[in-house]
Amino acid sequence: MTSPAGPPSTGGRDDERRQRKLLAVTACPTGIAHTYMAAEKLAQAAASRGIEMKVETQGSIGAENVLDDNDVEEADGIIIAADKDVDLSRFAGKRVLMVGVAEGIHHPEQLIERVRSAPVHASDGAGGRAATASGGGGKERGPVYKALMNGVSYMIPFVVVGGLLIAVSLALGGHATSKGFVIPDGTFWAHVNAIGGIGFQLMIPILSGYIAYAIADRPALVPGMIGGWIANTGELYDSKAGAGFIGAIVTGFLAGYLVLWIKKVRVPKFVQPIMPIIVIPIVATTALGLFFIYVVGKPISWVFEHLTSWLGGMTGTSAILLGAILGLMIAFDMGGPVNKTAFLFGAGLIASGNQTVMGMCAAAIPVMPLGQGLATLIRRRLYTEQERETGLAALFMGCFGISEGAIPFAAARPAQVIPANMLGGAVAGAVAGLAGVKDAVPHGGPIVAVLGAVSGVPMFFVAVVIGAVVTAVTTVALVDVSGRRGSAGAAGSLSEGAGSEGAGMASAASSSAAGASTSSTAAAGLSSEAAGSASKGVGASSAAASSSSESDRTSSAAAGSSSESDRTSSEAARSSSESAGTSSGVVVPGQVSPAGSSSGSVLVSPDREAVTEGGRAEVLSGYLTGRTVKVGLQAGDKGAAIREMAELLGRSGRVGDVDELVATALRREEQGTTGLGEEIAIPHAKTDAVTAPVVGFARSDEGVEWGSLDGTKARLVFMIAVPEAAAGDEHLRILALLSRKLMDPGFRERLLAAQDERAVLDVLGEVG
Repeated sequence: MTSPAGPPSTGGRDDERRQRKLLAVTACPTGIAHTYMAAEKLAQAAASRGIEMKVETQGSIGAENVLDDNDVEEADGIIIAADKDVDLSRFAGKRVLMVGVAEGIHHPEQLIERVRSAPVHASDGAGGRAATASGGGGKERGPVYKALMNGVSYMIPFVVVGGLLIAVSLALGGHATSKGFVIPDGTFWAHVNAIGGIGFQLMIPILSGYIAYAIADRPALVPGMIGGWIANTGELYDSKAGAGFIGAIVTGFLAGYLVLWIKKVRVPKFVQPIMPIIVIPIVATTALGLFFIYVVGKPISWVFEHLTSWLGGMTGTSAILLGAILGLMIAFDMGGPVNKTAFLFGAGLIASGNQTVMGMCAAAIPVMPLGQGLATLIRRRLYTEQERETGLAALFMGCFGISEGAIPFAAARPAQVIPANMLGGAVAGAVAGLAGVKDAVPHGGPIVAVLGAVSGVPMFFVAVVIGAVVTAVTTVALVDVSGRRGSAGAAGSLSEGAGSEGAGMASAASSSAAGASTSSTAAAGLSSEAAGSASKGVGASSAAASSSSESDRTSSAAAGSSSESDRTSSEAARSSSESAGTSSGVVVPGQVSPAGSSSGSVLVSPDREAVTEGGRAEVLSGYLTGRTVKVGLQAGDKGAAIREMAELLGRSGRVGDVDELVATALRREEQGTTGLGEEIAIPHAKTDAVTAPVVGFARSDEGVEWGSLDGTKARLVFMIAVPEAAAGDEHLRILALLSRKLMDPGFRERLLAAQDERAVLDVLGEVG
């Protein structure tokens, strides 16, 4: 229990003493950089005022520094700086100020002042809504999308658990009969099957309930769940099939917005305490339930009856056409009225001796889960970790004819997944019809063929495989097309300077290859290191080195060096154009002479990685090294800058496909800018275009327009790339480290003032 808010501030000394502990929650919908930047800024602002503050961060790696009941009990106010939904129920009775995450970054001092007079959050969430500040900033998905995804995320475990239990029980305890797969009553597998069936019964109400919950908080949960149950129970509105997951989506949104409307109704003060727990749930549940039964349910029943009659008139038509139509219907709503119409039509004809129609249905039934599961394997980067895990479960369910395995994908991306499902289902049904496949039991999927209920088994599997592949390829194409369309232009747009940079890198690579001896290889490696980020003078020096005589190439790169031991090292780094013309060695900027001080020398390790003697070889757990640092970013726009950064990462030898890395980073930008403000940008990508985690840094003198929240151009640009199979969320950990440290003005100033790559590495070494 949390204590109610105290009386309004009187401005007295006692009040000032009480107003010393604040809490905050920061969250960003697309990543964690903004999450940690806002947390750091708020903590700094509170500390500067002598105020104790604890900040909970809700990033992609989960909640950290979680606020407990004691924290809330002692708090004088809570600041919510978030661009996604945050559960406010634990803050009932406390002053709560809700703003966008950008406000936490740019105006933390103002938020600390404003929370003192913020509205008290009521138990029904009304106070929290009233405290929401307009113009909070930060790009985020719309409320409809967020509500839909909230429902899907809660539904997925029910689909997976229910589907897998049913599949296992059918495989190990089921027998093919004229009524389908039957498990003898009272057996162990019958009980397992019943438990799985409960999971399937609950998944539709869960989807509906948590859509409603995301819209209107806890009072909408009951009407949403009961509405979803009604939608899935066709008997309540005289239909042989419920409305399925599509009906659940409808009831979820209806319940959510109905509750929001009821909340706005003014009621007497004595009624207010029972509104969220009695009045709102009862009124909303009754209204929604009756509305669905009498208004929405009747058309569903009508559709079911007329589709059945229409299919009955098509039994004498082309088998290919009938199979395609049945496949379309089976794939459309996966358990809804259209699906059930086709399934029951095929099942009903088995008794009359026509098993061909059920054969068409049986081939189409597994296509949706198999196709969606296959899609998550074909293009893993398009899916979240949870979706990929759901995809594996969908593949398993598809083998047992459980089409519901594809529902989470259809609910999350209906515009892309449902058409792909329908196309694949139509192809499978048509192929089965053409081949005359027959099914003697009212069930589908490979399991019926394995257990001997299908005639024409080879063509049955051909139909299933073709349909699944069509579904997978179409899904991937539809999901990916918008991202590809948006990134194609930007990925190819490079400034002239960036083009020159690429040429310089190629030249350096040629120079590196020209060396014949061990010492020349080491020198060439350093030349390549330097040339990639050097001025024209350095490029000239590289060119001169590559065209020197054989004797020059076998000598040490360090000027004046002649001993054998000196051949294992070279004093090399980027030189100015003046020094490049007068020395065969590469001089570290800022040095009076290449031999003037040993502390400035650069050693070459066996793998030709530049390591500073007395300095830092690598930072951020070794992911950022001298090879991936550049003090002169030449690109003039975001697309060119991302390509230039990707090429910079390519120097590490950990990038297998620069173009794919660029495309992935640009797709991430479409979700929301990685320009964090304060002249900082941290583009990042998780892709198999890289073989190991790698981080790069570049500094732009002019700045690059990055769409940052504060309108500043990015001068400090970090790029993070990790492979899909990287253990844990390594890129998120790196993001968190960088985001926190970059909120230190002194750290940023030192980065901007660093004269060369070595100095940059020394500064970045502060990150850890």
